[in-house]
Amino acid sequence: MQRRDFLATTVTAAASIPLANAAFAGAANASQDTHPSQLQPVARKGNINHSVSKWCFGGMPLDQFCARCKLMGITGIDLLDEKDWSVPLQHGMVCALGNGPTSIGDGMNRVENHDRVVAECERLLPIAAANKVPNVMLFSGNRRGMADDVGLANCAKGLKRVMPIAEKHGVTILMELLNSRVDHGDYMCDRTPWGVELVQQVGSDRFKLLYDIYHMQIMEGDVIRTIRNNHQYFGHYHTAGNPGRNEIDATQELNYRPICEAIVATGFKGFLAQEFIPRRDPMTSLRESIDICDV
Repeated sequence: MQRRDFLATTVTAAASIPLANAAFAGAANASQDTHPSQLQPVARKGNINHSVSKWCFGGMPLDQFCARCKLMGITGIDLLDEKDWSVPLQHGMVCALGNGPTSIGDGMNRVENHDRVVAECERLLPIAAANKVPNVMLFSGNRRGMADDVGLANCAKGLKRVMPIAEKHGVTILMELLNSRVDHGDYMCDRTPWGVELVQQVGSDRFKLLYDIYHMQIMEGDVIRTIRNNHQYFGHYHTAGNPGRNEIDATQELNYRPICEAIVATGFKGFLAQEFIPRRDPMTSLRESIDICDV
């Protein structure tokens, strides 16, 4: 499912398998129908910096969403547009990942996009820094008949022009690994080795990959080994259950607790963001997912 199309799409409700772990006993306190003033804040362990992608959680106003997330121990909100970057700051949070001037289908693998992207980064990255946004997204774009080695060279060429701006303002540019089998057909940055090669060619600490666990489970599997072997190239993580991109509970094949333990073991200090499409009460599902990942 496309992120931008989600709000216009009907999501079918489905019953889920109850989680037996007693740690989830208080999840109902996070119900969408409960006013934030009635909720009790949750103390987290501090090993994971929790974030969440707002696009997955429907029409709740961002200000209200931030208030609820803060009580769950979430400190970041992902994939906000420039106009919303300041809102999490009002709640003692940050926009952990800001949207940049590319789209999933039309990105850095097209040389004709580079001048526009560089000019927009010159404008956007100082604003990101002023709003304490640590990461901004740039996508590879779709192949549309382009060979992968040509696309990699094109991406590296454009990103090398962006890096001086990112380095000057202390903002990290991320490129997301997405699956091209189910959700984003023809997307170029769809395999970890391709993305790692791109990071190596760009050669800046201000360019890393967003390792989306859901997407790479579909493309590659072997998630924990991939994280252990390539963590130095990953600047951000996303979650979702597979199959279906729904809750990360016992209804799906990924086991997120050991995955998060592996991430923590690498010394990772960035954000791990929930990016699943809830089938049940959204705030309850979000609370349960943070409980699972808070290792």
